[in-house]
Amino acid sequence: MKLTIITPDKPVFDGEVTSVTVPGSAGSFEILEKHAPIVSTLENGKVIIRNGKSEEIIGIIGGVVEVIHDNITVLAEGILEA
Repeated sequence: MKLTIITPDKPVFDGEVTSVTVPGSAGSFEILEKHAPIVSTLENGKVIIRNGKSEEIIGIIGGVVEVIHDNITVLAEGILEA
Protein backbone atom coordinates (compact mmCIF):
# COMPACT_ATOMS: atom_id res chain seq x y z
CA MET A 1 0.00 0.00 0.00
CA LYS A 2 1.09 3.56 -0.57
CA LEU A 3 0.76 6.16 2.19
CA THR A 4 0.99 9.91 1.69
CA ILE A 5 0.76 12.36 4.59
CA ILE A 6 0.48 16.04 3.62
CA THR A 7 0.08 19.26 5.62
CA PRO A 8 -0.64 22.73 4.20
CA ASP A 9 3.07 23.50 4.72
CA LYS A 10 4.79 20.43 3.27
CA PRO A 11 4.65 16.72 2.49
CA VAL A 12 5.47 14.70 5.63
CA PHE A 13 5.56 11.07 4.46
CA ASP A 14 5.39 9.29 1.11
CA GLY A 15 6.11 5.58 0.87
CA GLU A 16 5.06 1.95 0.96
CA VAL A 17 3.55 0.54 4.17
CA THR A 18 2.02 -2.72 5.40
CA SER A 19 -0.53 -1.06 7.75
CA VAL A 20 -1.48 2.32 9.18
CA THR A 21 -3.42 3.24 12.33
CA VAL A 22 -5.09 6.68 12.31
CA PRO A 23 -6.92 8.67 15.03
CA GLY A 24 -10.45 8.68 13.60
CA SER A 25 -13.10 10.98 15.06
CA ALA A 26 -15.02 7.95 16.38
CA GLY A 27 -11.83 6.22 17.58
CA SER A 28 -8.57 4.94 16.14
CA PHE A 29 -8.74 2.42 13.32
CA GLU A 30 -6.26 0.37 11.32
CA ILE A 31 -5.99 0.30 7.55
CA LEU A 32 -4.71 -2.91 5.97
CA GLU A 33 -4.23 -4.03 2.37
CA LYS A 34 -7.46 -4.19 0.33
CA HIS A 35 -9.31 -1.96 2.82
CA ALA A 36 -12.73 -0.80 1.64
CA PRO A 37 -12.77 2.73 0.22
CA ILE A 38 -13.34 5.25 3.01
CA VAL A 39 -13.16 8.95 3.80
CA SER A 40 -13.01 9.86 7.50
CA THR A 41 -12.25 12.89 9.62
CA LEU A 42 -9.30 12.66 12.00
CA GLU A 43 -8.70 14.01 15.50
CA ASN A 44 -5.41 15.12 17.02
CA GLY A 45 -3.34 12.01 17.68
CA LYS A 46 -0.83 9.48 16.43
CA VAL A 47 -0.56 8.03 12.95
CA ILE A 48 1.22 4.70 13.43
CA ILE A 49 2.99 3.59 10.25
CA ARG A 50 4.12 -0.03 9.99
CA ASN A 51 6.32 -1.53 7.32
CA GLY A 52 7.22 -5.12 8.11
CA LYS A 53 8.63 -5.06 11.64
CA SER A 54 9.53 -1.36 11.68
CA GLU A 55 7.18 1.25 13.10
CA GLU A 56 7.12 5.04 12.84
CA ILE A 57 4.79 7.39 14.72
CA ILE A 58 3.80 10.84 13.46
CA GLY A 59 1.59 13.09 15.62
CA ILE A 60 -1.00 15.02 13.65
CA ILE A 61 -3.35 17.90 14.35
CA GLY A 62 -6.72 16.83 12.92
CA GLY A 63 -7.49 16.32 9.26
CA VAL A 64 -8.99 13.82 6.84
CA VAL A 65 -7.99 10.36 5.59
CA GLU A 66 -8.99 8.86 2.24
CA VAL A 67 -8.43 5.22 1.27
CA ILE A 68 -8.99 4.05 -2.30
CA HIS A 69 -7.36 1.15 -4.18
CA ASP A 70 -4.60 0.63 -1.56
CA ASN A 71 -3.66 4.34 -1.71
CA ILE A 72 -3.96 6.09 1.65
CA THR A 73 -3.88 9.88 1.79
CA VAL A 74 -3.82 11.76 5.09
CA LEU A 75 -4.46 15.49 4.80
CA ALA A 76 -3.41 16.78 8.24
CA GLU A 77 -3.93 20.31 9.52
CA GLY A 78 -0.47 20.16 11.10
CA ILE A 79 2.16 18.02 12.78
CA LEU A 80 2.55 17.72 16.56
CA GLU A 81 6.13 18.47 17.48
CA ALA A 82 7.81 15.95 19.78
